[in-house]
Amino acid sequence: MRKVLAIGAVVVAAGVAAYAAPDKKEMSERIQNAAIVLDEIHKAPDSDIPNDLWAKAQCVGVLPSVKKAAFIVGGEYGKGVMSCRNGDGWSAPSFVELEKGSIGFQIGGESVDLVYLVMNENGVRHMIANKTSLGAEASAAAGPVGRDTRAMTDAQMKAEVLSYSRASGVFAGVNLSGGSLRPDVDTNEAMYGKAVTAKAILVDKKVQATADAAPFMRALRRTMPAERTASR
Repeated sequence: MRKVLAIGAVVVAAGVAAYAAPDKKEMSERIQNAAIVLDEIHKAPDSDIPNDLWAKAQCVGVLPSVKKAAFIVGGEYGKGVMSCRNGDGWSAPSFVELEKGSIGFQIGGESVDLVYLVMNENGVRHMIANKTSLGAEASAAAGPVGRDTRAMTDAQMKAEVLSYSRASGVFAGVNLSGGSLRPDVDTNEAMYGKAVTAKAILVDKKVQATADAAPFMRALRRTMPAERTASR
């Protein structure tokens, strides 16, 4: 009897683990949607992130289709991907989650796309931690929109993280202070086939981008001012 119960427990545990494992299709869609967000905001230069911020950013993160209601009334996560500079290119993407905290969106819409830039090495150090509180551990500000950064405020110039939201066709800076970012450990493991830290992916470059990541990697290359100019 005990043997039967033990076998049953193993079967149930295996079923739960399989059910909880990140879905390959969902991972691919998250990457595809993040690429679409970057591509679409580049199509309107006057409503894009300024070129010199793209050039200075150490890392870029995108959280597509974050459900606005989840941050207002629930404790759910926004999920996305982040990549950091690797010489003239970009690292393989690391999956990330954004916790609700006290974030409030002033822009209408049921679904919000979020984009953030990590602007310096200190910000990168915070981003690869197990969990980073925005506005507390990592300074954060709403990013400027347009062709240049001459109108940037002192807070924007000093921020480790500049962030943006897009909802109902409106792209604008949004301050994510009050929320927290953390690596999506399970999805990273599922994507790369082994347990791997955000530091190993983004800083140490110990894994290569998979074929599924190709759309996001292409979109990141288009953030480079030279390539964006040549593509017009």
